[in-house]
Amino acid sequence: MDLNGVEALERPEGPAAVAARAGRLAEGEAWLAGGTWLFSEPQPGLRRLVDLERAGWPPLTVTPEGLEIAATCTVAELDAFEAPPDWRAAALIGRCCRAFLASFKIWNVATVGGNLCMGLPAGPIIALTASLDGVCRIIGRDGAEREVPALDFVQGPQRTALAPGELLRAVRIPAGRLRRRAAFRRISLSPMGRTGALMIGTRSEAGLDLTLTGAVRRPVRVAFAALPSPAEAAAAVDAAAEGQWFDDLHGAPAWRRAVSGEFAAEIAAELGSPR
Repeated sequence: MDLNGVEALERPEGPAAVAARAGRLAEGEAWLAGGTWLFSEPQPGLRRLVDLERAGWPPLTVTPEGLEIAATCTVAELDAFEAPPDWRAAALIGRCCRAFLASFKIWNVATVGGNLCMGLPAGPIIALTASLDGVCRIIGRDGAEREVPALDFVQGPQRTALAPGELLRAVRIPAGRLRRRAAFRRISLSPMGRTGALMIGTRSEAGLDLTLTGAVRRPVRVAFAALPSPAEAAAAVDAAAEGQWFDDLHGAPAWRRAVSGEFAAEIAAELGSPR
């Protein structure tokens, strides 16, 4: 869609210029990364776009501490990432990329940061980063950075921890979480439909973490200090998600609740077995 109200396009060069611009984002201005949502519907009142294409942030950076994913990293770049052999949970990356309701053409422009900042319950990057205890790096209006756990970044449908003018810089995922055994479950009402429920489980040293997205208004985490039985896992997820079940044309709350319980039981059985 043409944004015929936009009068100017600005392209700050390099990380310092982008950080400086964060403190000056005014009403009627918006950050532009992939733009897959921005150009999908009218944006009344929008007059200027600040393009992040020249920010100069490396898409993916591997360190001894883990993986840093730039907000401007595209879905295609993320999917092509080759993880170290001992990062068993890195298999979730491809599974989450394929949970997008998008073609390969969208993959080449849609960004990790855009999916997080939209805050839609079905966002698969939300599921990936929240389940692996990612930490969101945010550039504030004063140019300084602050951090928010990915689990808390999305606060509801299209509501995030970002204050007006702030910018998501990157998400860091700890190496320890990437080394965990993991399990993935997803369902939609049609083979190519938007996610109705998505659950990721990761096995800790003694217990199990279950993270639910898609079916709920914001990510829901249940952590078990010891391995639960399938029934215990299902009951705990049901209790934790109370009052959070999402309702839209992609799934009724009762259905989302039922399949989430099934997923919890299946993952508890899968990750509870020795391997």
